[in-house]
Amino acid sequence: MGAGHDHGVPPRGLTGTAAAAHRNRLRWALVITLTMMVVQITGGLLADSLALVADAGHMATDALGLGMSLLAIHFANRPTSERRTYGFARAEILAALANCLLLLGVGGYIAYEAVQRFVTPAATQGGLMLLFGAVGLVANTVSLALLLGGQRESLNVRGAFLEVLADTLGSVAVLLSAGIIMLTGWQAADPVASLVIGAMIVPRTVRLAREALDVLLEAAPKDVDLAEVRTHILSVRGVLDLHDLHVWTITSGMPVLSVHIVVSQDTLDAVGHGRILHELQECLGEHFDVEHCTFQLEPHGHAAHEARLCH
Repeated sequence: MGAGHDHGVPPRGLTGTAAAAHRNRLRWALVITLTMMVVQITGGLLADSLALVADAGHMATDALGLGMSLLAIHFANRPTSERRTYGFARAEILAALANCLLLLGVGGYIAYEAVQRFVTPAATQGGLMLLFGAVGLVANTVSLALLLGGQRESLNVRGAFLEVLADTLGSVAVLLSAGIIMLTGWQAADPVASLVIGAMIVPRTVRLAREALDVLLEAAPKDVDLAEVRTHILSVRGVLDLHDLHVWTITSGMPVLSVHIVVSQDTLDAVGHGRILHELQECLGEHFDVEHCTFQLEPHGHAAHEARLCH
């Protein structure tokens, strides 16, 4: 007597993930990043500045990360198949996690090189450092503006946004250290700025990695309170109980819910499956941002006959 039913429109991921709408912005950010990477490497070599080279190295990983994000969007928006019923939607989450690993690696490398500079100081040219740092700040600000909107909707885009944000803060650190070197001649300002750049990378990266792992482990979305979901379902006329309530995320912008609903036989006879399903859909659609819901309606006592794996 169980009845599966899918409410609402198909999940966006089946026709286009949340990140897909920002594909062109990611492409422009990639072009800007690659251009600035070459500029920063040139400036770092001319000025003998570790901070500029560190910023260029970070931009190189940004470029790789943006490329992975674009590739992930391509795969995530491929058609579904009988074998992969959600397609490659999780590719975007994997790309976000890969970006985290890249960022942590860059942070560690920058810290190592900075320590080496403390041991063996270099004669950094503050003027050139200031010039190239300013150019990098302008370019990074443009990339940030391109990705600002999309980072609220997609973990994949947020990973790219955080990389560019770290670059922007890195450019600010480069400018400050260049100013200190020019005014005071204190060469240690360069490796200090490098350490600041590395330190700015880690906290945001850890938060992004935690969110990506939550998706991969199929944790309930942060903005969905399961206790509230239960309360709303139980408020629907004729619903006696519920079990096997699961809410998870396939990829950014694609939350999914499934639940077994225990209903009274009298209600089923009086209004039918269709009316109950419609009321459940209205209830969840009005209060929760879950587009893809699957309900199994069953009479009292049916749960005792279900397989043990269904829990």
